[in-house]
Amino acid sequence: MTDYPIVQISLDLTTLDEALETAAIAVSAGVDWLEAGTPLILAQGLRAVVALRERFPDHPIVADLKTMDGGYLEAEMMAKAGASCVVVMGRAHEATIRRVVDAGREYGIKVMGDNLAAEDRVANARWMERLGVDYVIHHIGYDERRMIAGLSPMDELDEVVRAVTVPVQAVGGLSIRQAIECPAHGAPLVVLGAPLVIDADEFKTASTDLHDVLSQICSEIRRQPFVTPPHWTERRRAESA
Repeated sequence: MTDYPIVQISLDLTTLDEALETAAIAVSAGVDWLEAGTPLILAQGLRAVVALRERFPDHPIVADLKTMDGGYLEAEMMAKAGASCVVVMGRAHEATIRRVVDAGREYGIKVMGDNLAAEDRVANARWMERLGVDYVIHHIGYDERRMIAGLSPMDELDEVVRAVTVPVQAVGGLSIRQAIECPAHGAPLVVLGAPLVIDADEFKTASTDLHDVLSQICSEIRRQPFVTPPHWTERRRAESA
């Protein structure tokens, strides 16, 4: 299994130049994974994934298209563009999730299952794992957390981590301190985006010294203990058998 924790930046931007510039800063600061965020793919298409792959050939790239249908075809397109991971929504039909997983196996890419807006996020995470996703994104959406004050992925993070044997990523309005603490909750994939390093209300880079902020966050995350969920031990034994 991969060494943890992993730090990912969500490039929720709309111009390719700014996305590439921000990605370069992030890589220099120690970020591990680069995410072509949904706004970037909507604005620039899969050429954004192509450009990130060309500029950063050694970094895993997450294509966050939030697939809801046409699972195999969309995952195939993202894989051919250079994506390392693709995102399928937990509210999609079972057939769609299965087809994204099929494409992932065919093209050698990983599948992230996103439980945004699920009626029961814990049960949804468990169901997506049974269907074969490689990671679970435990997600409180941008609009949802503005409509319902106080919602946070931290509320059910421990329950989601206990429910699955795949790595979990918490997303949606986390503070810097909450993001740093995710590995201590057994969620080793730490994503940095809005409002931490991307402006919370506009698709642009936040007005901070991005390199210094990212460097400090990455260093702090790697100083934190990653609490390995006990049931991961069973999974490692099964993989090595």
